Amino acid sequence: MYKLGILEGDDIGLEVVPECVKVMKAAAAKAGLQIEWQPLPIGKRGHESHGHTMPQYTVDALQHVDGWLQGPIGHNAYPRDDPTWINPPLRKKFELFANVKPVKSYPNLPSLHKDVDIVFLRETTEGMQSGSVVFAGSGEFQPNDDIAIGMRVVTRKGASRVAREAFEIARTRKRKKVTALHKEPVYRLVCGMFAQECRKMAKNYPDVEFEEVLIDGFALKLVMKPQQYDVVVTTNQFGDIITDEGAGLVGGLGLAPGLVVGERQAMAQATHGSAPDIAGRNIANPYAMIMSGKMLFEWLGRTRDDAKAAAAAALMDAAVDKVIAEAEHLTGDLGGKSGTTQMGEAIAAAL
Repeated sequence: MYKLGILEGDDIGLEVVPECVKVMKAAAAKAGLQIEWQPLPIGKRGHESHGHTMPQYTVDALQHVDGWLQGPIGHNAYPRDDPTWINPPLRKKFELFANVKPVKSYPNLPSLHKDVDIVFLRETTEGMQSGSVVFAGSGEFQPNDDIAIGMRVVTRKGASRVAREAFEIARTRKRKKVTALHKEPVYRLVCGMFAQECRKMAKNYPDVEFEEVLIDGFALKLVMKPQQYDVVVTTNQFGDIITDEGAGLVGGLGLAPGLVVGERQAMAQATHGSAPDIAGRNIANPYAMIMSGKMLFEWLGRTRDDAKAAAAAALMDAAVDKVIAEAEHLTGDLGGKSGTTQMGEAIAAAL
């Protein structure tokens, strides 16, 4: 039996996470997968019940789960001068080192390109994001009014483990190809170290094709011919930018699920925000959150060698494909007239 946490987050998180749980429960029942679900407070509701957006109660409970669902957090609305109102740093707290973001086009949904099926991996504990790379203080500083300085961190450990995750995922796919993105000719040391670790890891996977592409050239090629890529791995800041570009190719962030993985736990987290402007109206697209839950099952199946978890993921994938192909129960952003709950119920019923 697995133990999975449910952290609904803020705004539309309170709507899309329950639909994800509904579909995951249906898939688990069909596959014979046993799960103990544990709802946990976070975000605004966490502050209301425990005086903090990341309550210690939730942190303690997450130490003992196999993974969790994380709804979007409405941190832009939080007070800036109160330390109890923060964007919960769960990735850093639980050493979740790789953000896995797939982008996939569907024949009957509008997109810039068809036949796109790419999995992006972005390292999430290092890079240029100052809050993630230092133990104390900040990775940015300003010595005077005219100069601002930020640092970029790449370690062999960080580069190696995100590369390993990329090759492991590639092994499960038809094309079995990994593309590493960097700018080594310019950033000889930091990008150089990342490239070195990717090359080392490639030697352990002779069944997987490996290539390296410079980040600026990749940005061009991704727009022109995204079908040439399968699994793409890169550093934190590069990945933060390039994955949004990828989502734009297939229809936007409403079609962009995500999973953040560590050595023993994973967090299913859609890449879109909390969208307070549409919260409470039952119009939010639950696709990204539901497919993030599917990815959590997929990860459990692969890392635990669990056929039931893998089967549950495959069932969810097929159910979502069916509902999108039939186009009878889609939210407005996908060209339909259904609400959040109707689309979630249709996917659960398709199982």
